[in-house]
Amino acid sequence: MTKADIVNEVSRNTGIEKLTVQKAVEAFMESVKDSLVDGKNVYLRGFGSFVVKKRAEKTARNISKNTTIIIPSHNIPSFKPAKTFVSKVKNQVK
Repeated sequence: MTKADIVNEVSRNTGIEKLTVQKAVEAFMESVKDSLVDGKNVYLRGFGSFVVKKRAEKTARNISKNTTIIIPSHNIPSFKPAKTFVSKVKNQVK
């Protein structure tokens, strides 16, 4: 499902114009990104959490050149679904 599909679905279910829904969806995504950039986690009860994970410094190897490099520690965004969300996906019958 793409962002356009989400906009169409929300517009169809709520009766709100697609342009308005698109602006709302984009504003939501921008808010989540801004929060994660600031180091703040986003918790959506019943859906999941967008969290910032810290990756430790590590040594990597370039096998073709037989060299090692150090990858510095860095932050990475992550999503952890809520338990109710996971159970609905697990219990889905195809």
